[in-house]
Amino acid sequence: MDLIDRAGEMRSGEELDLARLRDYLEPVLGSVANAIEVKQFPGGHSNLTYLLSAGGQRWVLRRPPFGSKVKSAHDMSREYRILSALKDVFSFGPVPKHFCDDHDVIGCDFYLMSYIEGLVIRRQYPASLHLNSSQVRQQLLNFFDVLSELHSVDLAAAGLDSFGRPEGYVRRQVEGWCRRWVDSATPDTVAVDATMQWLHDNMPAESDMASVIHNDYKLDNVIFSAANPLDVIGVLDWEMATVGDPLMDLGCTLGYWVQLSDPEFFRESRTMPSDIKGAPTRREIIQRFQEKTGLSVDNFPFYFCFGLFRLCVIGQQIYYRYYHGHTKDERFAGFIKKAFVLQRMCELIISGEVVD
Repeated sequence: MDLIDRAGEMRSGEELDLARLRDYLEPVLGSVANAIEVKQFPGGHSNLTYLLSAGGQRWVLRRPPFGSKVKSAHDMSREYRILSALKDVFSFGPVPKHFCDDHDVIGCDFYLMSYIEGLVIRRQYPASLHLNSSQVRQQLLNFFDVLSELHSVDLAAAGLDSFGRPEGYVRRQVEGWCRRWVDSATPDTVAVDATMQWLHDNMPAESDMASVIHNDYKLDNVIFSAANPLDVIGVLDWEMATVGDPLMDLGCTLGYWVQLSDPEFFRESRTMPSDIKGAPTRREIIQRFQEKTGLSVDNFPFYFCFGLFRLCVIGQQIYYRYYHGHTKDERFAGFIKKAFVLQRMCELIISGEVVD
């Protein structure tokens, strides 16, 4: 039974200059660099990851998407700094190996990190993975416990106490995502004015805890052990990580969390199998989170609604590119439907029809 997430051939248009890469990495990795072979990992609409192999050793190379113009959205040096800070205080992050800002190598900043071999769960559980409902429950509780562990990292010990701007984080996030919606709205999209106003009117006070937050913590950004699939062994994709309010981070994750009791239209839109039998409900998750962190979760509807609205904006931003002809990728045409689905769930939360 092979549960390992495998890399494949490099996708057309996303190839790396292997000769330049080998030459550059020889002083970093030694003579083994001359034998490096490259494959590419599947998935993702943002930063790209490649598997480098040579002499029985493996590394992962991470770079921005081709054609990216917005440096702040794909800041490799920032990711590298966060992983470097976390490597001694959070055991689930890849270990950073080397950062390169010489664009003569592959045309952009990139960094190398350790390769973590294991199982990645995407929209469906792998057919070869056989877990009973109690095992599913434990696996997914373990997934959330790792998030709580990240939020418990001592900022000073990690050297991240001056990283990010935790004060006013909730307000900046609400205002920022509302602004992004306005900038990406198209004439055919859903109306979200009422949701934006509700988020402004119902912002809770900042929590008493500033933490390292991942900001895109979901199942396909986590690696489980292939030998023991209940155990998390790695957390990936740190491009949006910062220091901020951990309850906002939980809300971002719960925006992805579709459960069995949800309306059918929402369940049909799920991107990960969180509605499988045995999976904990959102209410159970936030109660466990409260037990682990000691934080009040009284404003759970706000955080859940924010998580949904944020995904609504992300989907609209992707659709905006398609609508205006910036991409011809037909996959992006369907993102407007996601915006309607997510906005409808926001409405149900605001009205009290969906309470957990």
